[in-house]
Amino acid sequence: MHSRPGRVAIHEQFAADGFEYMFGNPGTVEQGFLDALGESDLQYVLTLHETVAVGMADGYARAGQRPGLVQLHSSVGLGNAVGMLYQAKRGGSPLVVLVGDAGVRYDAMDAQMAADLVGMARPVTKHATRVTDPSSVLRVLRRAVRTAMTPPCGPVVVVLPADVLDAPNHEPVVPTTIPSTRVAPEPAVVADVASRLLEGERRLVLVGDGVAAAGAQRELTAVAEQLGAPVWGVNSSEVNFDTGHRLYGGELGHMFGSVSEGVVRDADSVLIVGTYVFPEVFPNLASPFHPDARIVHVDLDAAEIGKNFPVDVGVVADPKLTLAALAAELWRQRPAGPGPDRFPAGAEPRRPEPAEPEGLLGRFARALGERVEDLVVFDEALTASPEVLQGLPPRYPGRFFQTRGGSLGVGIPGALGAKLARPDEPVVGFTGDGASMYTIQALWTAARYGIDAAFVVCNNGRYRLLDHNLEQYRAEQGVAPHDFPEAFDLRGPDIGFAELAEAMGVAGLRVRTCGDVDAAVEAVLTRPGPLLVDVAVE
Repeated sequence: MHSRPGRVAIHEQFAADGFEYMFGNPGTVEQGFLDALGESDLQYVLTLHETVAVGMADGYARAGQRPGLVQLHSSVGLGNAVGMLYQAKRGGSPLVVLVGDAGVRYDAMDAQMAADLVGMARPVTKHATRVTDPSSVLRVLRRAVRTAMTPPCGPVVVVLPADVLDAPNHEPVVPTTIPSTRVAPEPAVVADVASRLLEGERRLVLVGDGVAAAGAQRELTAVAEQLGAPVWGVNSSEVNFDTGHRLYGGELGHMFGSVSEGVVRDADSVLIVGTYVFPEVFPNLASPFHPDARIVHVDLDAAEIGKNFPVDVGVVADPKLTLAALAAELWRQRPAGPGPDRFPAGAEPRRPEPAEPEGLLGRFARALGERVEDLVVFDEALTASPEVLQGLPPRYPGRFFQTRGGSLGVGIPGALGAKLARPDEPVVGFTGDGASMYTIQALWTAARYGIDAAFVVCNNGRYRLLDHNLEQYRAEQGVAPHDFPEAFDLRGPDIGFAELAEAMGVAGLRVRTCGDVDAAVEAVLTRPGPLLVDVAVE
């Protein structure tokens, strides 16, 4: 193999693996391999903060179902990105994150920006490593891509010392091999699972994003219909089940274990697919399931099966193949189909509720949904999400992505990344006023590259989610209602989102009355280039 510096060889490897974009914010220790970018077809997407880079890569990876490539600047850049990397880890986004390092030869010097970069990254990544030998640069990069893309997917950090990249490299360039994980359980296991689920009269299905990752929505629907069981989302941030289906129950909460307990406690047969249980901030320490419940857990991530609460049968297999086999076995064991629906108390599918007065955001979302069918939505509206989803219900796989993991600020960069992955489809990102300010710099990147996406700021002038959580906390602690902390209030001064957008080269407009809605929707769908819409939310 011919010799060239490692800083050049890595771009050859990126080309072999089909990378189109590198999202990042540059620094001195990365100057060598960034300088070599000019000789490659890889497009560097400049962001003004590392959270934007990771957020864009997250949206790109999710919408494109391919790895997102990120460049971070040493300890300070990695430190800035930690919160967004945590979100990517929790959500299983396949990211390959390159972190610059001054050089192996400086390890003993405790120099400027020196830190244990692998140690910093390890808690918020699937894997973290550092290249220390010039003859293994491409080998480690291929391993990172393979690890990121093998379920359970997740971000992988590779620390690249500058002196290692400057050294001659003789490695051959070959595409990374991603192993197939399309494994199915043996028939005897499927038969056992089917019989256990059919024994129950109050059946329940709990699903997460492992369903979407496997493309198993159709198979899941067949199983739910065979069982006559409501389907509830657990840490579900993509379209795992059609929210318009009669068996759709809703989404469990992410904050308090009592919400999950209210749904699952009376079920006597439970099928869990593609998720861990339970993901709340304050989960139940005791099992929320009925003591006699038959519980089956299917997932490609063996570590999540039975991790917190015991299950009767754990199946480490591909959800799509497993659910397809299970649907056939359920039909074999009970060809007449499901009996009368008997739902656990609190787990009944949602029924239409009396319509509440429609707010501006709800009217905007409904009008948008009436105008376009192939819209891709990235949702970080948080407390305003119910209004958004009422007008834009998540029904079709690959057209809805929601924030996950608890980090704020992914709404705008996530939508930008999704648009780069799906350039021919309209993309709209919804975010809160508080969340948007974590990554508002992403608007500059949108303008710089002319990324034709729209961003809707759901503006209530508060960290409203904290209001809701504090109300429940006060009720549990017996604290009488009183004014919310001033720290939750974002007014005084009000944030001029339209002006902020204009200052960074993005068109901005406000929706303050019903008369503003139609013009705003028209602008979202027809105005070229990025657009920010500031919608008042009560």
